[in-house]
Amino acid sequence: MSRAPLRVAVLGAGTVGTEVVRGLRELGDRLAPADGGALELTAIAVRNLDAARERGLPAEMLTDAPAHLIAADDTDVIVELMGGDEPAHTLIATALGAGKPVVTANKHVIAHHGPELEAIARKTGAALRFEAAVAGGIPVLSPLASDLAANRIGRVRGIVNGTTNYILTAMAQEGRPYEDVLIDAQDLGYAEADPTGDVEGLDAVNKLVILARLAFDVWLVPGSIVGAPPTARGTGRPGITGVTDQEIEGAGALGLSIKLLATAARTDAGIVASVLPTAVPADSPFGWTDGVTNRIEIDAEPLGTVRLAGPGAGGAATSSAVLGDLLAVARGQPSTWAGLPPAGAPAVAAIDGLDAARHWYAFVPPVESVPLPAALAEAASVSFEDGTALRTEAVTLADARAAFDAILPPGVDVTLYPVDD
Repeated sequence: MSRAPLRVAVLGAGTVGTEVVRGLRELGDRLAPADGGALELTAIAVRNLDAARERGLPAEMLTDAPAHLIAADDTDVIVELMGGDEPAHTLIATALGAGKPVVTANKHVIAHHGPELEAIARKTGAALRFEAAVAGGIPVLSPLASDLAANRIGRVRGIVNGTTNYILTAMAQEGRPYEDVLIDAQDLGYAEADPTGDVEGLDAVNKLVILARLAFDVWLVPGSIVGAPPTARGTGRPGITGVTDQEIEGAGALGLSIKLLATAARTDAGIVASVLPTAVPADSPFGWTDGVTNRIEIDAEPLGTVRLAGPGAGGAATSSAVLGDLLAVARGQPSTWAGLPPAGAPAVAAIDGLDAARHWYAFVPPVESVPLPAALAEAASVSFEDGTALRTEAVTLADARAAFDAILPPGVDVTLYPVDD
């Protein structure tokens, strides 16, 4: 026996929201599962009604009062695609509190308010689904929570931000500086007018918090995740904002490629997590992941390593995940965390694991000839007119800093990029 249609209200009709509206209006029977109710678009909340009408959105469905849609008796499920913290956070919490399922692509709200929203959803029984919050249309959260549930996850890591990957790829392939490529990325629509969230790694941090929740049954405090690489004498700039074309060229000469890598791993002491520009082998899967492509790897026991790659952003890719979550709601499926145990509250701090012994990569400007410390004595190196690219022996951060400090003149510093072997 068929179920009654699910009446859907979409909050926000930007790039993703417009694609979701189009899908709900045009896909017809594909959004009418045999084991659930059909999805029926009934309302769309936007900031600017006139602009929405001019873009062809159905005038009879438009409103500028999203809170009214949550309270309305003729709305069964809420799709939040407004982005940002408020009012999105309050609207999601209110809908869940009223027992209405919510589908969202809002990684900021999920990462920063996850414990609260999970508690509300579990109390009322309303599904909270957020597959679209990580890696666009690549299905990674549901497999983590369901298909891999019999495994013990040891580590999740990946390239989870297409904007930064596009910039680093273009810098490497074209030999251009960060500032020039960023302007191109903005002109092409890959980077926002204010690119801070992407280029400083904040977007990737939010996504890593969500991945860690499903991999390790814990919410992490976003601000506790290491987001700036160390330098020989301090801390570098956040995300990719300090990466230079000189460093990228030097890395390439050593067979390395610099990527913004988000990593979370289980240890006896807690969850070690970071979002850092990292030197990876150029001939590795991460090394050849170019452009706006996302790639995520999950180390599981007993299965082994699962690798997922594909379009990580954009209206079409993200709407695919949103519509998939809506179908899951129509079929009566639970929240994205499926049958995983409650993560609890409050969120916990991630552990800084940078001092573990590893190889480090740095581009060192010309320096006077001095006896090399042990950490650099056997280092792989390639010399250029303007300096030397170095890959150290496997040493702790403290030892690496001491080694570079010994050869650098006063007032000179270099970024130390962890090498992912």
